[in-house]
Amino acid sequence: MKKVVITGMGVVSPLGCDNALFADRLAAGFNGIGPITRFDASGDFPVNIAAEVHDFDIDSFFDAKEQHRNDRYSLLGLASARLAVKDAGLDWDREDPARNGCIFSSGVGGLETVAEQVNVLRDRGPRRLSPLTIPTIITNICSGLIAIEHRLEGPNYCVTSACASSLHALGDALRIIQRGEADVMLAGGAEAPVIPVAVGSFAAMHALSRRNDDPAHACRPFDKDRDGFIMGEGAACLVLEEYAHASARGARIYAEVAGFGQSCDAHHMTAPRPDGAAGARAVAAALSEAGIPTDRLSYVNAHGTSTPLNDKTETLILKKVLGETDARRVAISSTKSMTGHLLGAAGALETAACLVAMQRGFVPPTINYATPDPDCDLDYTPNAAREMPVDTVLNNSLGFGGHNACVALRKI
Repeated sequence: MKKVVITGMGVVSPLGCDNALFADRLAAGFNGIGPITRFDASGDFPVNIAAEVHDFDIDSFFDAKEQHRNDRYSLLGLASARLAVKDAGLDWDREDPARNGCIFSSGVGGLETVAEQVNVLRDRGPRRLSPLTIPTIITNICSGLIAIEHRLEGPNYCVTSACASSLHALGDALRIIQRGEADVMLAGGAEAPVIPVAVGSFAAMHALSRRNDDPAHACRPFDKDRDGFIMGEGAACLVLEEYAHASARGARIYAEVAGFGQSCDAHHMTAPRPDGAAGARAVAAALSEAGIPTDRLSYVNAHGTSTPLNDKTETLILKKVLGETDARRVAISSTKSMTGHLLGAAGALETAACLVAMQRGFVPPTINYATPDPDCDLDYTPNAAREMPVDTVLNNSLGFGGHNACVALRKI
């Protein structure tokens, strides 16, 4: 099969909307979590903290009409794609549109627009509903809008698999290029769930941390005192290219997408399968395709949600696949401790974090790690980044519904 590489990335995240700033803040263990500002979360809301995007100059990307016509999740995604294309140095005039595509994902899509239009229906009646409601809320519209802006006439769709969505998008883009159906694919995800109905609903599930008085230390993956994840918003886009195509145009290459694995727990709506068997198959498949021996694996960017069940199960998955010796040797971290959980966009943003780690030679930390948990007893790179060569990487995503995805990256 054809060799596939990543040549560009664009991030719009709680750690910044610039690749260099994002990288600097990952290295510094910057906390992107704070009080919710996008709506009034006081009063009856049991959770009033989140990881928001604060330095996104939306007016520099979109005019007032574009802002009005699109949900925030699409705007974040469109911006990340524009940044990724620029970072990759792509000149669309030199490319065949039919050989370029996009798979851009979201877990909940235009949920803010849904909530707004429900209020319009209730308060003002059906005749006042926006005619753009449906195309604005659907999870595939961002992928379509990216294609329209960049004239991508090749494969284009959206994968929605909860928190594994954008890693599945990356895996599908990989397969499309490997099969020879495209030369260039944009892949990623966007999410804008910091709205009352989403925060309130996740809080009702007791899935979110309630450390409202201490947002700087609220997200603590693998720590014994973890009490839930932090809602995050943002987007990330990656440019995948067939290796010969990238080489021919002299592109800068971040890494090879060396392997991908996926599976389903087939166990529970929200809880991971306790024995980790299906998740382990996804990780093992990615490693096997990449041809990376367990003793040569540098780093694992864990799903690491800071929930009691996920972190325990993911630790078990890594032990099953890597064996006790290599599971204890490899550097692991959860960048969600800094960015919060971007739901369907998490996998893409965390892949960008992996690329930063490979390029700059450090493992991002798991911040807020204070109290060891006997069920989570591996090396989670606690509290401070670690300088070291990072040549081979695994990135895990585990989603509600039992969706498991893992991508393997290799430095070339």
